[in-house]
Amino acid sequence: MLKKRLFCAGMGLVLCALGCFAPAVQAASFKVLVVMSYEETYPTTPEYKEGIGAALKNNCEIRYFHMDTKQHFEAGPEKAKEAYALYEEFQPDGVIAADDNAQSMFVVPYLKDKVKTPVMFCGVNTEAEKYGYPASNVSGILERLHIRESIALAQQIVPSIKTVGYMMKESPTASFISWQVGSESETYSAKSLPPRLPKTLDQVVAMAKELRDQCDLLFAGALQGIPDKDGTPLSEKDIFSVIVKNFGKPIIGTSAYHVRYGGLCTVIHRMQEQGEIAAKMLLKAMQGTPVSEIQITRSKYGKRMINASVVKALGLTPRPSVLRGAELVRTEE
Repeated sequence: MLKKRLFCAGMGLVLCALGCFAPAVQAASFKVLVVMSYEETYPTTPEYKEGIGAALKNNCEIRYFHMDTKQHFEAGPEKAKEAYALYEEFQPDGVIAADDNAQSMFVVPYLKDKVKTPVMFCGVNTEAEKYGYPASNVSGILERLHIRESIALAQQIVPSIKTVGYMMKESPTASFISWQVGSESETYSAKSLPPRLPKTLDQVVAMAKELRDQCDLLFAGALQGIPDKDGTPLSEKDIFSVIVKNFGKPIIGTSAYHVRYGGLCTVIHRMQEQGEIAAKMLLKAMQGTPVSEIQITRSKYGKRMINASVVKALGLTPRPSVLRGAELVRTEE
């Protein structure tokens, strides 16, 4: 009986302690609004969410808003108004804004230096100073594509590569990529040609064929939304497959899905890294660290990816050391 009483008393103390602790856990949770520049179905969106969720899932209630500016850029300012209305309704403790359009259309007009809510950006391609960052309530992580490293990886597989061309849809993303290439191309191990910016599917086909005679390697990406002959906006996968067919040589891109769509290889920048680091920075700010003490950082770690289907189709035989440590994938049908 004594043991039973002691056990019950002990359990009572444990339950009491848990009851006292529960409000502290509840009080430690935060509300976070994440504003995405692009649509929910865009390939990088789930990658961002994976990184953000990994950092905040145990601490925060998260709401996502998609501005859909990849397909409907002109409607971006109106979507930004909707995002701000959600911000006022939700009253978040912190905000994450992904990619450049969310900065220019949402954060800068509505939040930067106007509210006390901490805001962390991710996926920003240009210099932070363009948006007036850092600001009193804004910091984050800059995205830098591993173009130099991707060219070098392609040359390890195909040593004859001497010249690289670029094809992108005319867009803010294309402008940022062109800016990065222009600022660092002298350090690339292959000569860079001026970027091509097709507006129609016919132009995609014509430019791919022209570039086939002008360069050994093609950087292709940020192509989603180029219209078909009937005016229907095409997906990145559909356009990429057209380029693969008409270029007929090694292709690199910006993301993992470009390799899976038929690119030879790339050193990808991990959107999970972008999302997770921005989320951790935000959590730090929501827990009391002044935003002024949270310095802007940039993406550092890439991952090598090689498409085994393309290697085989092109009749290539890479050295084992090139394949070691790389993720090998096959072309998606």
